[in-house]
Amino acid sequence: MKTKRTIKILVIIAVAGIIVAGVVGFYMFNMPHRDVQTAKTDITISSSLLTEEFLQNPNSANDKYLDEDGDSKILEVSGTVDRIETDYNDNIVILLKEPGNKVGVSCTFLSSVKSTASQIKVGQSVKVKGVIRSGAFYDEDLRMYEDVIMEKCDLVSKI
Repeated sequence: MKTKRTIKILVIIAVAGIIVAGVVGFYMFNMPHRDVQTAKTDITISSSLLTEEFLQNPNSANDKYLDEDGDSKILEVSGTVDRIETDYNDNIVILLKEPGNKVGVSCTFLSSVKSTASQIKVGQSVKVKGVIRSGAFYDEDLRMYEDVIMEKCDLVSKI
Protein backbone atom coordinates (compact mmCIF):
# COMPACT_ATOMS: atom_id res chain seq x y z
CA MET A 1 0.00 0.00 0.00
CA LYS A 2 2.74 2.43 0.92
CA THR A 3 4.58 1.97 -2.41
CA LYS A 4 1.42 2.67 -4.44
CA ARG A 5 0.88 5.86 -2.50
CA THR A 6 4.54 6.88 -2.94
CA ILE A 7 4.37 6.21 -6.68
CA LYS A 8 1.12 8.20 -6.93
CA ILE A 9 2.71 11.19 -5.14
CA LEU A 10 5.83 11.02 -7.35
CA VAL A 11 3.68 10.93 -10.51
CA ILE A 12 1.67 13.95 -9.33
CA ILE A 13 4.89 15.87 -8.54
CA ALA A 14 6.39 14.92 -11.95
CA VAL A 15 3.24 16.01 -13.84
CA ALA A 16 3.12 19.28 -11.88
CA GLY A 17 6.82 19.88 -12.68
CA ILE A 18 6.22 19.24 -16.39
CA ILE A 19 3.26 21.65 -16.41
CA VAL A 20 5.26 24.38 -14.63
CA ALA A 21 8.22 23.89 -17.03
CA GLY A 22 5.85 24.09 -20.00
CA VAL A 23 4.25 27.31 -18.77
CA VAL A 24 7.66 28.91 -18.09
CA GLY A 25 8.96 27.78 -21.49
CA PHE A 26 5.88 29.14 -23.25
CA TYR A 27 6.23 32.49 -21.44
CA MET A 28 9.95 32.76 -22.29
CA PHE A 29 9.35 31.87 -25.95
CA ASN A 30 6.59 34.46 -26.34
CA MET A 31 8.24 37.16 -24.25
CA PRO A 32 8.53 40.42 -26.20
CA HIS A 33 12.01 41.24 -27.50
CA ARG A 34 13.76 44.43 -26.49
CA ASP A 35 13.20 47.20 -29.05
CA VAL A 36 16.73 48.57 -29.36
CA GLN A 37 15.87 51.30 -31.86
CA THR A 38 13.31 53.08 -29.67
CA ALA A 39 15.15 52.54 -26.38
CA LYS A 40 17.42 55.15 -24.84
CA THR A 41 21.11 54.89 -25.69
CA ASP A 42 23.24 53.95 -22.68
CA ILE A 43 26.72 54.65 -24.10
CA THR A 44 28.07 56.60 -27.09
CA ILE A 45 31.59 55.60 -28.17
CA SER A 46 33.92 55.39 -31.18
CA SER A 47 34.67 52.01 -32.78
CA SER A 48 38.40 52.44 -32.06
CA LEU A 49 37.91 53.05 -28.35
CA LEU A 50 35.41 50.18 -28.02
CA THR A 51 37.70 47.63 -29.65
CA GLU A 52 40.73 48.86 -27.70
CA GLU A 53 38.89 48.47 -24.39
CA PHE A 54 38.04 44.83 -25.18
CA LEU A 55 41.59 44.04 -26.31
CA GLN A 56 43.22 45.71 -23.27
CA ASN A 57 40.95 44.34 -20.53
CA PRO A 58 38.02 42.11 -21.59
CA ASN A 59 36.67 41.67 -18.03
CA SER A 60 36.52 45.41 -17.42
CA ALA A 61 34.88 45.95 -20.84
CA ASN A 62 32.27 43.28 -20.10
CA ASP A 63 31.51 44.93 -16.76
CA LYS A 64 31.15 48.29 -18.49
CA TYR A 65 29.01 47.21 -21.47
CA LEU A 66 26.83 44.50 -19.92
CA ASP A 67 23.94 44.93 -17.46
CA GLU A 68 23.73 42.91 -14.26
CA ASP A 69 21.47 40.37 -16.01
CA GLY A 70 24.06 39.82 -18.78
CA ASP A 71 22.25 41.74 -21.51
CA SER A 72 24.24 44.28 -23.48
CA LYS A 73 23.70 47.93 -22.86
CA ILE A 74 22.48 49.89 -25.89
CA LEU A 75 25.41 51.53 -27.67
CA GLU A 76 25.83 54.17 -30.34
CA VAL A 77 29.12 53.45 -32.09
CA SER A 78 30.70 55.85 -34.58
CA GLY A 79 33.33 54.93 -37.12
CA THR A 80 34.35 54.62 -40.75
CA VAL A 81 32.76 51.92 -42.89
CA ASP A 82 35.54 49.55 -43.98
CA ARG A 83 33.45 46.79 -45.54
CA ILE A 84 29.81 45.99 -46.40
CA GLU A 85 28.55 42.41 -46.70
CA THR A 86 25.34 40.38 -46.59
CA ASP A 87 24.99 37.46 -44.13
CA TYR A 88 23.23 34.11 -44.65
CA ASN A 89 19.91 35.64 -43.56
CA ASP A 90 20.25 38.37 -46.20
CA ASN A 91 20.91 41.02 -43.50
CA ILE A 92 23.36 43.82 -44.24
CA VAL A 93 26.56 43.66 -42.14
CA ILE A 94 29.02 46.56 -42.06
CA LEU A 95 32.46 46.69 -40.48
CA LEU A 96 33.40 49.93 -38.72
CA LYS A 97 37.18 49.99 -38.67
CA GLU A 98 39.69 52.81 -38.72
CA PRO A 99 42.77 52.51 -40.96
CA GLY A 100 45.64 50.80 -39.14
CA ASN A 101 43.47 49.16 -36.46
CA LYS A 102 43.73 45.39 -35.95
CA VAL A 103 40.00 44.95 -35.28
CA GLY A 104 36.73 46.72 -35.89
CA VAL A 105 33.06 46.57 -34.99
CA SER A 106 30.88 44.26 -37.11
CA CYS A 107 27.30 45.59 -37.16
CA THR A 108 24.42 43.36 -38.32
CA PHE A 109 21.39 45.42 -39.32
CA LEU A 110 17.82 44.33 -38.74
CA SER A 111 15.99 43.23 -41.87
CA SER A 112 13.33 45.88 -41.10
CA VAL A 113 15.89 48.67 -41.74
CA LYS A 114 17.39 47.20 -44.90
CA SER A 115 16.42 50.23 -47.00
CA THR A 116 18.23 52.58 -44.61
CA ALA A 117 21.29 50.31 -44.31
CA SER A 118 21.57 49.95 -48.09
CA GLN A 119 22.33 53.69 -48.35
CA ILE A 120 25.63 53.25 -46.48
CA LYS A 121 28.81 53.37 -48.58
CA VAL A 122 32.37 52.18 -47.90
CA GLY A 123 34.52 55.03 -46.56
CA GLN A 124 31.58 56.88 -45.01
CA SER A 125 31.62 57.91 -41.36
CA VAL A 126 28.47 56.72 -39.63
CA LYS A 127 26.92 56.29 -36.19
CA VAL A 128 25.18 52.96 -35.56
CA LYS A 129 22.93 51.95 -32.65
CA GLY A 130 22.77 48.34 -31.42
CA VAL A 131 23.75 45.81 -28.76
CA ILE A 132 26.98 43.83 -28.33
CA ARG A 133 26.90 40.06 -28.87
CA SER A 134 30.64 39.53 -28.32
CA GLY A 135 33.73 41.62 -27.69
CA ALA A 136 37.01 41.84 -29.58
CA PHE A 137 39.73 39.35 -28.70
CA TYR A 138 42.81 37.59 -30.03
CA ASP A 139 42.23 33.90 -30.83
CA GLU A 140 45.42 32.03 -29.96
CA ASP A 141 44.39 28.89 -31.86
CA LEU A 142 43.63 30.70 -35.10
CA ARG A 143 46.30 33.34 -34.50
CA MET A 144 43.98 36.14 -35.53
CA TYR A 145 41.97 38.97 -34.04
CA GLU A 146 38.17 38.78 -33.81
CA ASP A 147 35.98 41.88 -34.19
CA VAL A 148 33.42 43.23 -31.75
CA ILE A 149 30.06 41.90 -32.95
CA MET A 150 26.96 44.06 -32.64
CA GLU A 151 23.45 43.03 -33.62
CA LYS A 152 19.97 44.57 -33.88
CA CYS A 153 21.68 47.57 -35.44
CA ASP A 154 20.20 50.62 -37.12
CA LEU A 155 21.77 53.69 -38.71
CA VAL A 156 21.57 56.71 -36.41
CA SER A 157 23.30 59.19 -38.70
CA LYS A 158 25.90 59.73 -41.36
CA ILE A 159 28.69 61.89 -39.96
